[in-house]
This record gives sequence, structure tokens and C-alpha cells, in this order.
Amino acid sequence: MRITSIRGMRQHAGPRTRRVRPLALTAVAMAGVLALAACSGGSDSENAAGDASASGGDSGTLTVWHYFSDANQVKLMDEFAAKFESTHADVTVENVFVPYDQLNSKLISAAGAETGPDVVVFNGAEAATLALGGALAPIDDQWAAFADAAQFPDSVIHKIDGKTYAVQGYVNLLGLWYNADILEEIGVQPPTTLDELEAAMAAAKDAGYGGITLSGLPQSQGEWQAYPWLSAAGFDYTDPDAKSLETALTRARSWVENGWLSQEAVTWDQTVPFQQFAAGKVAFAENGNWQMGTAKSDAKFAYGVAPLPLGDDGQVYLGGEGEGIGAFSENPELAWEYLSETYFDKDGQILPVTLVGSIPSRLDSAQNDAVGSDALLKPFAESIAQFGANYPAAVIPPEAVADVQLTVGQAWSAALSGQSSPADAAATAMAALQKLLG
Repeated sequence: MRITSIRGMRQHAGPRTRRVRPLALTAVAMAGVLALAACSGGSDSENAAGDASASGGDSGTLTVWHYFSDANQVKLMDEFAAKFESTHADVTVENVFVPYDQLNSKLISAAGAETGPDVVVFNGAEAATLALGGALAPIDDQWAAFADAAQFPDSVIHKIDGKTYAVQGYVNLLGLWYNADILEEIGVQPPTTLDELEAAMAAAKDAGYGGITLSGLPQSQGEWQAYPWLSAAGFDYTDPDAKSLETALTRARSWVENGWLSQEAVTWDQTVPFQQFAAGKVAFAENGNWQMGTAKSDAKFAYGVAPLPLGDDGQVYLGGEGEGIGAFSENPELAWEYLSETYFDKDGQILPVTLVGSIPSRLDSAQNDAVGSDALLKPFAESIAQFGANYPAAVIPPEAVADVQLTVGQAWSAALSGQSSPADAAATAMAALQKLLG
């Protein structure tokens, strides 16, 4: 794998505290996710944002609601608008900013009044909330007729009760960042299995370095970062069991006990552990593509990224924003044309790569030189097809998503901190999950 050295680029996050954005998130986000990192600021006037009941307007105006304030993300919205308007001379795309913490409620409120935007760009993890709240229109007919639908993995298609409501045009996800200088010093290659990872962390500790950084917060960010390791041990929300959960928590706790992972991780969000990695004293970091900016501006060493070594069962959440059609769009056909020619378009998907650092969700776009020639982006793109998983897991009842994430995040944090034994943390989590998952 080619190694990249330092330079500067703006940070983009995965799940935003519960989002990908952590892409986007992821997520995302996360958002988030995953994210999954924050977005709150605006690209349009506050008057436009405040009038949440405004409809899509006349047939020549297409309204797109979003929550972006980051300059690069706002620019992406503007570029998509320009791309669409360049081939639709009589159409004006109106990007309308709504603060992240208000978007869902304003969308659902507008739907209650049978109005709202033509297109919605939202935290993909909250597709069920918006669909069940009546704010999104099903897009099954459009998706079935979309010639390029097969280019999108199932993990970026959001279905609720058998109907398709949104698709993610890009994703943010976790990978294994590594300090190439440390790996060269201790004589190891980027690991491809968990056993290799642990052997490398042990060698790094013996050489006076930390093994790995990650987030152990007792909430959704912790769950976002825990899930790859839990799933690698066989844990799955479709049929969760205490044994696999305990196995994963035991392994993670051993990283702390062996001195490979700082117990302070239970107080770190996804930003702090990457700062620790960028300081140059830790061999690995579990973190996302949105950290490219921090790495290029802060890391004074050679570094690289590899897919997380998760075996056959491991999964990585795909955070980021979902895109759908407003339930009461006055221009649903035009709204679909916009989506199919921007977010879902083969060339359109390269804009988030160049402007933000997000990964195309289309399999063919992910092969573009903008991704494939970038030593940092390529491993993330490879992980989408190999390990990509819906964020949140589709089997979780929409109303239970937040509680499930909190439950597992708390178990992850309790085991890492030593507050509970892995067995007790798993048992407590399973008791809650059995009620939440039904």
C-alpha cells in the first residue's frame, strides 16, 4: 500500500455525534456517522430557512432543504445546483438551509400541512424517522426505472416497511489509520487480521508507543466505533447474543489491560483520539475518511490507511447524508431528475470526493481516479463493498434506534473502563436489547 505524507486539507467528519457526519456521517454520520462532527450554518437566507412551511414554489423552482454550514459542503450544494441548472435552463435550484437540530421537526411539521421541499438532504441514519413522520415520498417506481440502480450497494438504500425512501449519494466510514514510521521501526506491515493487529500493537508498546486510539464514549459515537469489532466477533442486531458480545468486549478490554489502548478513550469523542494519533506516538487509529484534513495538516510523519481487519463477519457502518423527495413536493418528477443527475449520477458523485473527501456510493464512481489514485481514499472505498453495513441496522425499530445505540455504547464504555466486566456489560446490554428489539 502506498504511503502518504503530510499536507493540508479541511476536516470532514463521519457520524455527527449521532450523524456520519460522520460521512457525515455517518452518518453519517455517522452519519455518522457515521459521524459520523457537525454542520450547522447556512448557505441561504435565514428568512428562507425560517419559512419551513414554504412549498416547492412554481414549476421552474426546485427547493432543496439541507443542514450544511461547512464551507466545502455548502459549496457542494452550490455545485450540484449549477450542474443541474446547466442542463435545465428554465429551472432554478433553491438550496434552503435549516439547522440540523430543527430539520426533522420542520420537515414533519411541513408534511402535516401538506407542504415542504422538493428534495431533502438529511442524516441518512434518520430515514425512518422522516419516512414514518410522513416527510418523505417513496421512490420505488423511480428507483426501479433507474438504469444505474445496480451500481448502488444495498447498504446505502434506505427502506422502511418494504418501501424505498432515500439513497445515499456518498458515504463516510471508519478505517485503520497507521503510523508508517512506527510500523517500519517495529518491522511490521499494515495488519489484515485481528491477530496481526494485536501482534503489531504489542510490538509498538514494546518500542515505547501506544497501540491504538478510538472512541469509547458511552453513547452513539461509542456504538459507531464499537460495531466493527462487535460484528467481527459475530454480534449482529438481527440475532444478538450475549456470548459474541462478551467475546468482543473481552478482546477490547484486553487492549486496555495490555497497555495498547488508553483507558482515557472512554472520555474521547472521535476528534480527540485522532489528535492523539496525529501527535505521532501511537501506531494505529480507528477513525474515518473525514480525518484526512487533520492528518495532512498535523501529522509530522508518514502515514496510511488500511481497511479495518474484521475477517469474514465484520461490518463497518456507512454514514453520510441520505437524499430523498419531499412527500408533498410540487415537482416530484423534477426532484427525481435532480437527484439522478447530481447525487446519484456517475460524474456527480465525484464532486463530494474533490470538495469534501467523502466516498462515492456508486461502485463505478468509486473506481474513478479521484478515488483510486488517492492512497487514503482507496482503502475506504474498498471497505464499502467488503464490509459496508446500513447505519443504523435496518432490523432496529425506528423508534428504538437511539436507545439501542445508547445501550451498546454504554456496554462498550463500561467494559473498556473496567467499570463492569465484559460478561456483566454484555448481560446488561442484552437484557435491554431484548426489550428494544422485540
